Amino acid sequence: MYVIGVDEAGRGPLAGPLAVGVVRAVHGLDLLAEFPGLNDSKKLTEKKREELFTLLEAHPDIAYTVEWIRAAEIDERGLTVPIRDAVARGVEALMRPGEGRVFLDGLLTAPDKYEQETVVRGDSRIPAIMLASVAAKVLRDRKMHELEMAYPGYGFKTHKGYGTKAHYEALERLGPCAEHRRLFLRKMSRPRRQAAGAGS
Repeated sequence: MYVIGVDEAGRGPLAGPLAVGVVRAVHGLDLLAEFPGLNDSKKLTEKKREELFTLLEAHPDIAYTVEWIRAAEIDERGLTVPIRDAVARGVEALMRPGEGRVFLDGLLTAPDKYEQETVVRGDSRIPAIMLASVAAKVLRDRKMHELEMAYPGYGFKTHKGYGTKAHYEALERLGPCAEHRRLFLRKMSRPRRQAAGAGS
């Protein structure tokens, strides 16, 4: 029997893909003992996340996958349906129904054929979800480092696609690239246009 943890990284950035991490561990395995310092990936340093991910890759009783949702797909389909589909792909790749239980963070859900539990703030409470969050975060950060090389000037390696001041300044200089989520850019720019018009 298995335990599966599911979490995502990169829901809010203006650029880059969204990553859905899915980790399968043998039931009864003490993940907190196997991965010292394991926690929600957002509470860990980059160095610590990389250390934990190295342990994950080498562990004989754990399997993982990271499913990707590209910016273009987010623009076309939004977030809800692509995330649901990515979760389904990841869970189905690692476990058949009846082989264990799936734990998911936040509002995520697996296909109905799986025994599952969605846990609010699960990335701080359920070790399997914590490990999934680490896998998703580490591989997404590496992807943003690659995009830094492909699209210099935006600072992707530093802000990972999030809407920082430096990122907005780069957008004003360079305009959006192929990895920007146009849907998000429209949502972010709309209040500024309304605000500018309100005083005229």
